[in-house]
Amino acid sequence: MTKTATIAGAGVLERPELQRLLAALNRDGEEARVVGGAVRNALLGLPPGDIDVATTATPDVVTAQAQAAGMKAVPTGVDHGTVTVVVDHHPFEVTTLREDIETDGRRAVVEFGRDFARDAARRDFTMNALYAAPDGTVIDLVGGLPDLAARRVRFIGDAETRIREDYLRILRLFRFHSEYGEGQLDQAALTAAVRLRAGLAQLSSERIRAELLKLLASRRAAETVPAIAENGFLDRLLATAPDLSAFAAVSASGADPVLRLAALAVRVREDAGALHERLRLSNAEALRLEKAARVLEMAHGRLKSMTGHNWRVEAYRHGDQAARDGLALAGARCFGLRAQEALREARSALAQPAPKLPWSGRDALARGVAPGPQVGALLARAEALWIAGDFPADPDALAAIFDAAVAHSSAAAGTPLN
Repeated sequence: MTKTATIAGAGVLERPELQRLLAALNRDGEEARVVGGAVRNALLGLPPGDIDVATTATPDVVTAQAQAAGMKAVPTGVDHGTVTVVVDHHPFEVTTLREDIETDGRRAVVEFGRDFARDAARRDFTMNALYAAPDGTVIDLVGGLPDLAARRVRFIGDAETRIREDYLRILRLFRFHSEYGEGQLDQAALTAAVRLRAGLAQLSSERIRAELLKLLASRRAAETVPAIAENGFLDRLLATAPDLSAFAAVSASGADPVLRLAALAVRVREDAGALHERLRLSNAEALRLEKAARVLEMAHGRLKSMTGHNWRVEAYRHGDQAARDGLALAGARCFGLRAQEALREARSALAQPAPKLPWSGRDALARGVAPGPQVGALLARAEALWIAGDFPADPDALAAIFDAAVAHSSAAAGTPLN
């Protein structure tokens, strides 16, 4: 990686749809370059992700250029200069060069321009402000190439100034260091982040949630999260003291961001509800945390005595995901030889998908049960016997269980059944 770096041959600019787009935008005195993450990742040998383009053209000109070339243009953020151009079903965000003229810590009012240097100066980190010309030549206007080579995440210009423009950059600093950095955090950046951490309160829950989950999924989250917790950031974000021991244990077996979040801050069901409210989690994320907390509460204090059957019951009652999550959280907070033996038995029990009830109302009706409450009562009795027998799948065993349930229902109803 040098000052004359190129991304030619990296699989980005070679894409036919991007070539078509750049050909359409680089005409009539306008200039367009690939910018940001796609350039950074190409230089690092990583998948490019979304490919963004910066251009001297204003949104109305971009729209006209795209339509003239037979491409669809969608005004997704024209106030900030962004038009999404769809080329052969591939969307690209094309944004006019700009500079911030007013900021409030959350959003910026921008002014369009034609100067790539000013556009670069308004971005967050040097490694994110690299541009690539259509021939692959990388244009570095802020010292991003040496920082990228050193895997150093550094703010462009004064760190405090950049953070005050948008306090989300505190979390982005940690995420980008966790994903792309090596060694220690840039000291100037960390000092500024600590000094201005109160500004996180100005951010919406939705923005914090999105950035926090990306951080928890990042490459070096297991190392970065404890480091930022030491400086008081997680207490502010989660409104509780993070459980770093549980986080480390859970992180050792994977990079699931929702499970890592649960390890940090969920001990009982009320914690799951509090996180849902505080971070505006999606319904699916909140339900997952709530189910995991249910299983965790069940296992609390009795993990060492639980059998594989107990865990199969939890998987049947709450689902495979909840059982695995609850086991991971319980295991992260339980130590000792007996606990390890119990964990091995539990993992073995959960290796197969949870069983499904092998009967339905049709089976009850076929045995002469009248439609109505008796059908439910029969199935509930059969289910209880089936669970007590550890979910047998053998046809003879199933027939015997259902016969016993039918006999019980017949006796309870005072009516002989088939």
